[in-house]
Amino acid sequence: MCALDAGLRSVAAPEPGVFRPSAAEERREHVREITLLSAHGRTRAQRSLTFADGRAQLPGESISRIRLAELGFAAPDLQVAIPGPSGRDCYVDFGLDDARAWGEFDGETKYRDEALRSGLTVEEVLLREKQREDWIRGCTHRPMARWQWTHLRTADTLARRLAAFGIRPS
Repeated sequence: MCALDAGLRSVAAPEPGVFRPSAAEERREHVREITLLSAHGRTRAQRSLTFADGRAQLPGESISRIRLAELGFAAPDLQVAIPGPSGRDCYVDFGLDDARAWGEFDGETKYRDEALRSGLTVEEVLLREKQREDWIRGCTHRPMARWQWTHLRTADTLARRLAAFGIRPS
């Protein structure tokens, strides 16, 4: 799923806030044509193509979508833009509309990799994330949960994490 999401992202979601559904569908159709060349795995490939979404930015987001589906959540909205306090949109990884909640896959790379921190200290990045999350919860009146790789090992592990925040599928 991660590879399919990345393949769609490369043509349909070149930057945050931009999603070109027609480009995603064109890529899906091209891959569907390839799957027709062999009967082996065709059904699985078609199912995966239908599930794939180029708005998933990281492998952890792709796996999160699989776990959320296993738990019975409706398909989440991805990379949801929320108007920020300075006029710039904030993006949330998952809009769990059926649970009226937000979700974020939170890998450690953005905190540990100096290049991704754009010269900020880990403390500054964490403070900005905290302020962003407070803003999103405050103006949307929705709970937000963050999870990491350890929470994606099984659907039950993610379910327990989300339930701790009062987030369950409808």
